Amino acid sequence: MPTDPTISAARGLLQKIGLELAFAPSSGTAGAATLRQLLNSLAESLPPTAPPDLRGMTMAAAGWLTEQATLSPGIAARFNLWHPWMEEAVSAWSHGLPLPPAPAGLPTAAAASQPAGDDAESQAVTVLPQGADEELMRLFCTEAEDLLRDIEQGVLTLEDAPGDADTLATVFRAFHTFKGNAAVMKLVVLQRLAHELESLLDAARRGTRPLTRAAIDVILAGADIFSKYVAEAARQLDGHDAGRSIPLPIPAVVARVRGVLSGEAAAPSPAPSAAPLPAAPVVTAAVDEPSAGVPTAPAAAPAVPAAADHPAAARVTAPHGGSIRVDTQKLDGLVDLVGELVIAQSMVARGAEARGVDEHLARSLGQLRGITADLQRTALALRMIPIRGTFQKMTRLVRDLAGQLGKEIRLVVEGDETEVDRTVIEEISDPLMHMVRNAADHGIETAASRAASGKPAVGTITLRARHQGGFVVIEIADDGAGLDPARLRAKAIERGLIAADALIDDHDALELIFAAGFSTAESVSDLSGRGVGMDVVRRNIERLRGTVEIDSRPGVGTTFTIFLPLTLAIIEGLLVAVGEQQFILPAVNVRESFRPRLGDVTTVQGRGELVDVRGQLLPLLRLGRHLGIETAAPDPLQAIVVVVEAGHDRRGLLVDALIGRQEVVIKGLGETFIGHDSFAGAAILGDGRVGLILDTTALVRLTTNRAETAA
Repeated sequence: MPTDPTISAARGLLQKIGLELAFAPSSGTAGAATLRQLLNSLAESLPPTAPPDLRGMTMAAAGWLTEQATLSPGIAARFNLWHPWMEEAVSAWSHGLPLPPAPAGLPTAAAASQPAGDDAESQAVTVLPQGADEELMRLFCTEAEDLLRDIEQGVLTLEDAPGDADTLATVFRAFHTFKGNAAVMKLVVLQRLAHELESLLDAARRGTRPLTRAAIDVILAGADIFSKYVAEAARQLDGHDAGRSIPLPIPAVVARVRGVLSGEAAAPSPAPSAAPLPAAPVVTAAVDEPSAGVPTAPAAAPAVPAAADHPAAARVTAPHGGSIRVDTQKLDGLVDLVGELVIAQSMVARGAEARGVDEHLARSLGQLRGITADLQRTALALRMIPIRGTFQKMTRLVRDLAGQLGKEIRLVVEGDETEVDRTVIEEISDPLMHMVRNAADHGIETAASRAASGKPAVGTITLRARHQGGFVVIEIADDGAGLDPARLRAKAIERGLIAADALIDDHDALELIFAAGFSTAESVSDLSGRGVGMDVVRRNIERLRGTVEIDSRPGVGTTFTIFLPLTLAIIEGLLVAVGEQQFILPAVNVRESFRPRLGDVTTVQGRGELVDVRGQLLPLLRLGRHLGIETAAPDPLQAIVVVVEAGHDRRGLLVDALIGRQEVVIKGLGETFIGHDSFAGAAILGDGRVGLILDTTALVRLTTNRAETAA
């Protein structure tokens, strides 16, 4: 029997090798060199009395890297087979038991010592076999996405509350449903993995095997495999690389499940302060062709979200509380037609008012206006889906980041039932992910640092969503270290983003984090430090006609507030006249309008023209001069000031006259307007002319110099 120190040394080295394997593919030559050194140390730690196959496998693995500068995909695939086998072999050796048989990809120690190329022994999963029924596969993928969302969210809930019987039953039924659907489609390898994971959950349900951290990790690893398959299947169904095979680590995850069930996890769970190990080795198996049967869920299937995020389908509520799936292209077509109807109705009403109509026709036009408005609201409501799915993705992200960063972080979600336009949901996911990652990396401190400052060891990131006026407001708040305006100013000067003698207040200093190339990270890591990200976040949000605000206090925390329009298709606009042109201001951005009096408009050196709005001086922009249009009322006392806002910032726009309100359908701008950041789109007005929609965010945030130049 080996001595305890020998076993402990071998296990410790294998754990370090596992951690290195997680990052070696992306760390280049340095990662391969470190891995080679660890393998040599492992070989030296094994005594001569160790089983020959154990020593042979160790020496073989060290030999795979002798001729390689980096960890190639083929060698990585072989290592991903080798590592869990080595852990099982060491465990068997420590108990005086025979070594387990070598994995299919590593039949013997002698075979393992053969050079490993990129064509490592593995079978690829054929995602979309030739002759597959595309309609049934689309249905399978859409159902699978709903089930996988429920699984991931449920498993993360069970990690905090393993005794939650209802959630455990829901996750179990979701796996059971997925297994049934995979069986109908004859996706044998997916069915096998789902069965194994179902067995693990069943053991937890019966109380024979608790859901430990290792169990949660392997369930999430299995769900990741399903997600990868479904995403690739959807991509191939859309015509991209149809018939391509992909590697899926199903056998390795199956081995890990069985290890957890037997009480010896095949891959150890990472410590909170360590980066997570690879979810599973890369091993693949063949998939049979799907049958012509339709995947059906049993009656006990878990409830699914009210809407699907799949790009090809949306879910709308049907009578009696049910739901049906509708291709989103059909919904988009419906919204476009309703938009055209709104335009036609406005043109008819405008023409009738110009010619004068009798009382009966006026009543009919009023009724038509009401029906059109109701139809428009109903059509837009069909595109609205809860933000719940997007928030759920952040739960998994925070869990993984906490392990990778060695921090204790919890995510609090509020208002996830808030409904947002489907297009907004699709576009906001990446900016939200980046801000949550920044909050975990830069905001939340380590447990030791938090304890030293009198804070709870567990940091909190809060995601909130709510409706406010015509906007959806999303907040990302953390109770971390906060941002120090003085440090931000110093970093900006160091990076050459502002002049050393620039005078900026604390609010403007916080805004510096949105500058391209700005970063406060001391070193570049996998998560941050390259000075890219927050500027892209702001651009993406502004492309959605939204704004993002920041509020931070050193030592207390930071809050980002995002304001987004409810929908991107139809808006209520305020028509204004500038010279002979008509422009549209989004009504949700208009605060008020008034005719200035004598003394309300003044000029301040370095700040341009200002207008007095109830005792507060706001920058004034003469819209005609800014757009190069001759105005009908050059005297401000004969013009109108429209106060517009973007987040917490406001500015007065000087226009010739107000025409009125009108609901307009937003149309995209052509190449002619590329580079004109003053316009957000165009719309057909009631008289049939085209009106340009002004980008209030861009106008409010014009720099003083540009505003002065325009004036």
